[in-house]
Amino acid sequence: MWNQVYDPFNSAWLSTLAAAIPVVVMLVSLAFLHIKAHIAAGLGLAAALIVAIFAFSMPASTAVSAALYGAANGLLPIGWIVLNVIFLYQLTERKGHFKILQESITSITKDRRLQLLLVAFSFGAFFEGAGGFGTPVAVTGALLIGLGFAPLAASGLSLIANTAPVAYGALGTPIIALAAVTGLDMMQLSGMVGRQLPLFSLMVPFWLIWAFCGFKGMREIWPAILVAGATFAVPQYLISNYHGPWLVDVGAAICSMACLTLFLKVWAPKHVWTDAAGKFSGATTPAEPLVKNTSTSADVMRAWLPWLILSVLVFLWGVPEWKKYLDGISVFKIEWPALHKLVHKMPPVSHATAAEAAIYNLNWMSATGSGILLACIGSGLLMGYKLRELVSVYWDTIKLLKYSLLTIAIMLALGYITRYSGLDSTLGLAFAQTGVLYPFFGTLLGWLGVALTGSDTASNVLFGGLQKTSAEQLGINPILMASANSSGGVMGKMVDAQSIVVAASATKWFGHEGEILRYVFFHSIALACLVGLVVTLQAYVYPFTLMVH
Repeated sequence: MWNQVYDPFNSAWLSTLAAAIPVVVMLVSLAFLHIKAHIAAGLGLAAALIVAIFAFSMPASTAVSAALYGAANGLLPIGWIVLNVIFLYQLTERKGHFKILQESITSITKDRRLQLLLVAFSFGAFFEGAGGFGTPVAVTGALLIGLGFAPLAASGLSLIANTAPVAYGALGTPIIALAAVTGLDMMQLSGMVGRQLPLFSLMVPFWLIWAFCGFKGMREIWPAILVAGATFAVPQYLISNYHGPWLVDVGAAICSMACLTLFLKVWAPKHVWTDAAGKFSGATTPAEPLVKNTSTSADVMRAWLPWLILSVLVFLWGVPEWKKYLDGISVFKIEWPALHKLVHKMPPVSHATAAEAAIYNLNWMSATGSGILLACIGSGLLMGYKLRELVSVYWDTIKLLKYSLLTIAIMLALGYITRYSGLDSTLGLAFAQTGVLYPFFGTLLGWLGVALTGSDTASNVLFGGLQKTSAEQLGINPILMASANSSGGVMGKMVDAQSIVVAASATKWFGHEGEILRYVFFHSIALACLVGLVVTLQAYVYPFTLMVH
């Protein structure tokens, strides 16, 4: 048994600096030293092992076991999703269906700004709600790069768009987990997040288009942006407050996609923006008009069929009853050796000494990636592939993604060492010492949790209890701060390492992860600070305080 230590140097500042070393090493290596992602992740992992073992006195065997446990969770479910989404992309591209799909999107609108709005924001939100865990960025990144968007635009903008829906991703998993670890009422948490994020659901589409083409380009299509954002934000508020967290993203995304598509039937911008690079190429004038779409309705249907099958199966795999059924016949629960119940959380992070579970769920059938693989196989057969050809394309996809999968595994290994060694709790406790400013910094703690773990669910599990305790000590509504952890966390989704690797993999922009990180970092911090400001107003300033009750 090993008890976590949060201040090994008897100095909060020194202990916090030590805890930050692994993350700083990885981010500096990736963003500023231009080291390849898998090597930068390896350096961060080595730093985490050294700090955990020698500074925080974690047993070496436990630290190594935590790293292996994280790597296993990186490959399944995250890597498994990425591999199979890119497999589907490869299948459709080789048959020419992906080109027809691109043309069908341009038939709705040839304006690149509106395509970005439809694909990255509205369509991506559906995949976040149905599957989460990297699915939306993988799908929208592949779609945008296929539409001709510049690699940095496709990667970075997919990440920016995948923010406001994250708190209700995978059929409300982050909120459900937050309620479980805090003991707070799930409906109250769902409603509170639903009174924080709709403002950003309205804001993010404007922010997204501004990031792509500048203020002037954004202003030209503001009615369409307003339709996309408002028809997502209003259902997000209503469903989260009056139904629960399960179908918030799915319902809001379908409403947004349908309303935006219908709106574009009767409205068009005065100037059509056909430059797919936008600000990313320094271009100031649109390119030549796109080639006219010559595909038949039957061709378009065949092109969309694989993605429709994917959508249906991802949604089905997210339904709790179906997932439970598949787990009942296929899951293997492995108590991870040298780790399970051998690490104890200690006060003030946990009032009672709590043994950390480490059970690896080898849910090979109920994992979202398995549903995607089934969609790939079914779609491949419908497209005319033979079984031998499917195997060949799959092997080519594995070779294409080998470094990306390695990077994801190492990134998760780093995240799990951070969690089990208590480094994350040391960082969290530093945020909790901010007193009257805690609503702002507590929100940024949620951002930090997602940036470290790559998951709003994991961040809620990690810091949900700490948020509740700190709020109670400061006389702040614990529902508000627990919810702020999830709302602030969504803005960390665009800078977490696994999301960046997924984006680089989806757009086939391997080796440029540092550029993607540098691009999205400002957007992530700025939006997280705005969430923190809203939460602070809700905590102290009338009439915003009325939103808390």
